[in-house]
Amino acid sequence: MLIQLSIRDIVLIERLDLAFETGLSVLTGETGAGKSILLDSLSLALGGRGDGGLVRHGEDKGQVTAVFDVPMDHGVRQLLRENGIDDEGDLIFRRQQSADGRTKAYVNDQPVSVQLMRQAGQMLVEIHGQHDDRALVDTHAHRLLLDAFAGINEDAAAVSELYRTWRDAERTLKKHREKVENAAREADYLRSSVDELEKLSPQDGEEEELAERRQKMMKAQRIAGDIAEACEFLNGNASPVPHIASLVRRLERKSHEAPGLLEDTVALLDAALDQLSNAQMEVEAALRKTEYDPKELERVEERLFALRAASRKYSVPVTELPALAVRMIADLADLDAGEEKLVKLESEVGVANANYHAAARSLSDKRHHAGEALAAAVMAELPALKLERARFMVEMTTDAAAATAEGIDVVEFHVQTNPGTRPGSIMKVASGGELSRFLLALKVALADRGSAPTLVFDEIDTGVGGAVADAIGQRLKRLSDRVQVLSVTHAPQVAARAETHLLISKGPVSDGSEKIATRVATMAHKDRTEEIARMLAGASVTEEARAAAARLLAGNG
Repeated sequence: MLIQLSIRDIVLIERLDLAFETGLSVLTGETGAGKSILLDSLSLALGGRGDGGLVRHGEDKGQVTAVFDVPMDHGVRQLLRENGIDDEGDLIFRRQQSADGRTKAYVNDQPVSVQLMRQAGQMLVEIHGQHDDRALVDTHAHRLLLDAFAGINEDAAAVSELYRTWRDAERTLKKHREKVENAAREADYLRSSVDELEKLSPQDGEEEELAERRQKMMKAQRIAGDIAEACEFLNGNASPVPHIASLVRRLERKSHEAPGLLEDTVALLDAALDQLSNAQMEVEAALRKTEYDPKELERVEERLFALRAASRKYSVPVTELPALAVRMIADLADLDAGEEKLVKLESEVGVANANYHAAARSLSDKRHHAGEALAAAVMAELPALKLERARFMVEMTTDAAAATAEGIDVVEFHVQTNPGTRPGSIMKVASGGELSRFLLALKVALADRGSAPTLVFDEIDTGVGGAVADAIGQRLKRLSDRVQVLSVTHAPQVAARAETHLLISKGPVSDGSEKIATRVATMAHKDRTEEIARMLAGASVTEEARAAAARLLAGNG
């Protein structure tokens, strides 16, 4: 239920904090005092359409906060949890509206989309007015109300689940049939491809390993060529070693003829010969280390090129060739076992179809019985609401061929406002005043089933008085025994039945300026007598009006 509404800088409201109780609360006041502002503010906090024009003149932004006390098992808490919103304790809906049209929405101080706020708000509060059609315009809502009245929401949920199972089975069958048909058309291609891939037998990580081995062998090939050239130079016909050795021997002989002249040169040349000899051995050792098998390189390249050719042919990376082979083998298996699986899937579809339609027919029977009971319950409320000549009917069209997740029924509320007239859809036949009274009768018949925990009625008693207004008050009071009811009313008979009476007035602000502000006050018993007397008598309140107001309050005390 709604327990608090705080409004800041919305239209004529500068600052307002209201607390609400259980039962029936009424809001009364002169025309133009600002009753509609309160409802617009509440609607804004529930995700209604924002408008920069709602912001109080001279202010940059306005704000409305609505606080709800909701049972822990209420569906709105699950909705909030599913969207990552903390739902501990009271639920606080806050909406900021900027004068430039921008708006922000929060639930429990966490930013939310306006759409989520609206969805959650509709689960907490229903606002109905004389020209409001939200509860009746959509035949989908008619079905929901009928199911709630009959207490068959679980049956409807089971039918919805069976429908999903049936349709899922049909989609699986369709997908498999298409797969088998495609596989049949490509059977020759599949078999040749599977044969090729099985012969190729690609392995996970093989391309990377082969490429690495090839790179190493090609690198070794290049290095070995340079080393072999060096080895040829040092050991081949062009080697300088024999020439240097011959030169050293000649110089050694000459050194005896000229002592002290060539000894150092001969020593250096001997050392050079030793170094060249060492270099020859090192180059030969390096050449042996870089030896590779050209045939192995050829085998590696052939394998690598074969894998990459298959990759290009099948338009997949080499790394995906093993998985492709598995899929193609599975496709062939599906082709080979396709007919058998199709028969099984067709059987599953048949079973799911039968289960759904059996449950849907059972649900339809319950709806038909409940439709008669709901029509009778609503009809019982109509005479007192000055609709004694009207008829309320629950029309149902049942068509097993038009199956949906909601079942095989289309439910629509019809009315006949006068004998001899053609019955029709309630939205097309009933006038604004009649519509509001039909809605009230429907809500009374439903009690708290299919309703939000807070119901707001905006001037549904407009244009009626006396016994009809009293009947409306009685029914609002009965409703308030089960759900919280807020009613904006001009009828003293309605106001007298309230547990809480809020007076809405308009006047200048206390700062001495010419600004006008809307105020709301909770009225004590004495003040209620005066307000109800005003509602009875108009601008000039008489003692007779006060006495009549006192009798109304006493009769409903």
